[in-house]
Amino acid sequence: MRSSHAFNKMASKVARSAGSLTAFLAALGVIIVWAASGPIFHFNDTWQLVINTGTTIVTFLMVFLIQHTQNVDSAALQIKLDELIRVTQEANNELLNLEELDDDRLEQIRSRYEALAETAAAALAKKSQCMPRADTDHPA
Repeated sequence: MRSSHAFNKMASKVARSAGSLTAFLAALGVIIVWAASGPIFHFNDTWQLVINTGTTIVTFLMVFLIQHTQNVDSAALQIKLDELIRVTQEANNELLNLEELDDDRLEQIRSRYEALAETAAAALAKKSQCMPRADTDHPA
């Protein structure tokens, strides 16, 4: 339990840091130094292998850290949305468990909400036709 919490904190910090301007500039600096050193090493295979190996290792590790951080963020967001649905009187409580439903049931629900959206858009369009436009001149 304790190591999981420590990993969560570390992964979150690394993911946040990796997305910073400082991290980008550091990576850019490494690439510039590597490219500038090309003539010194005569652009040989070892020179190319250094950047390939380094970027592959960093990418490999970052995939897992970022995925972990995204999983935690998604779970937290899902819980918050579930709570909003739960406390809303008129809410469809079936939506609390959407991620557990099969594809057919999800498609049925999506279709129902798409129809509701179309109905709402039509009602809004009708309402806006009945209202005077703000950009027309009206005598005072």
